[in-house]
Amino acid sequence: MNLSLRDANTLALAGVVIGSIALVAALVLITSMVRLRRRYILLQGDGGTEDFIGAVARQVSIVDSLRREVGALKSNLDQTRADLADALRHVAVIRYDAFGDMGGRMSFSAALLDDSGDGIVLTSINARSEARTYIRGIKSGESLPSGLSPEELQAVQLAMKVARK
Repeated sequence: MNLSLRDANTLALAGVVIGSIALVAALVLITSMVRLRRRYILLQGDGGTEDFIGAVARQVSIVDSLRREVGALKSNLDQTRADLADALRHVAVIRYDAFGDMGGRMSFSAALLDDSGDGIVLTSINARSEARTYIRGIKSGESLPSGLSPEELQAVQLAMKVARK
């Protein structure tokens, strides 16, 4: 097979073009591999530090632990709220003169109620020579066995008003 000089030059030129294209493609691939290796090292770590995947797994474990703790705290908070609703924390005191001849409003009625209006009313009636103290149970803002005096009723209503706020 006899190649003419022109055919040989064309063939050589085609070889140079194909070789140049292959060289450019190889450089592009090498650059891509270097970038990919950097990303891989970032994910896998360099051996001296924690890798990205390990760090993410550790953070997931921490978040799961925090979720369990928040659940336990929510349960404790619900129990505390229930206990607090039963506490006698709504208080109102009404002072008054039980007898017209005595000044200084020495008598009083104090209502101590929980959130549902249950509790007690403590009444102390003071005269010149004696003092009497009474206690009445309150259920839902009312004294069932016997009625309340106007002052006791006023103390209960005031304490219930505080409970609603």
